[in-house]
Amino acid sequence: MKWTEQQIPRQDGRVAVVTGANTGLGFETARRLAERGASVVLAVRDTEKGKLAAARINGDVSVRELDLTSLESVRAAAAGLRATHPRIDLLINNAGVMYTPKQTTRDGFEMQFGTNHLGHFALTGLLLDLLLPVPGSRVVTVSSVGHRIRAAIHFDDLQWERSYGRVAAYGQSKLANLMFTYELQRRLAAHGTTAAVAAHPGISNTELARNAPAVVRGPLTVLAPVITQPATAGALPTLRAATDPSVLGGQYYGPDGPGESRGYPRLVTSSPESYDVSVQQRLWAVSEDLTGVRFPVGRAAVAA
Repeated sequence: MKWTEQQIPRQDGRVAVVTGANTGLGFETARRLAERGASVVLAVRDTEKGKLAAARINGDVSVRELDLTSLESVRAAAAGLRATHPRIDLLINNAGVMYTPKQTTRDGFEMQFGTNHLGHFALTGLLLDLLLPVPGSRVVTVSSVGHRIRAAIHFDDLQWERSYGRVAAYGQSKLANLMFTYELQRRLAAHGTTAAVAAHPGISNTELARNAPAVVRGPLTVLAPVITQPATAGALPTLRAATDPSVLGGQYYGPDGPGESRGYPRLVTSSPESYDVSVQQRLWAVSEDLTGVRFPVGRAAVAA
């Protein structure tokens, strides 16, 4: 059976925080959650754009400033959310950048790794104790099919200071999203209330690819009608990961079409590299050191 937006359960009484929710996948995710009754926080870098987006959504929607390229902003956003929301049911780590020219965040991290992974790692750690007491709460992190493309965690040059390839750097950041999810789920398992789940939108027609190099952008433009899908469809794997009662922690959802490029959301498998527990744990330790954020869940034992 194909999973569609009609299968999203009622979300009355639930609080959802969606990063990057003023446009594209994040907007469609936030819109549908609000329409199903959730109280949704649009966590966005540009609050004026966030307010315009909120005005287009029917439901209980608020806007919170969040710039994932600044750990100071991440901490301020988390503090603001803690002051206004005693609990969070859904944290959806959706925002991201893709194929950016070489540049750094305000804290000196490579832009894609710093935004897509470290910003969300820090935000999740600062908010997790608001989810832990809530039965059925979830952290959903959006990865990409790009986690398979030239992707590895380059511990010897995480910030791409020696050489930079925008496609490989994006792949590293999206691989990091998955490794973070899997390690977080192991740590959450003992608590039994909160689940960590990952999703990817296939190849969706959004603004995210605006920085793609010409060698990628050209074929995408030509093949777009065949291989891409609109943001309304691209948001479905995230929505299923966030709301389907049958979803389990540590799972990964994406489209069911050829190459997972488009289609209806289903359970999918990530790359073999993403399941390397030793790399997941090393990445976690490095991420804690880089962000200064410690999670309220300890390291889980790994079966031999």
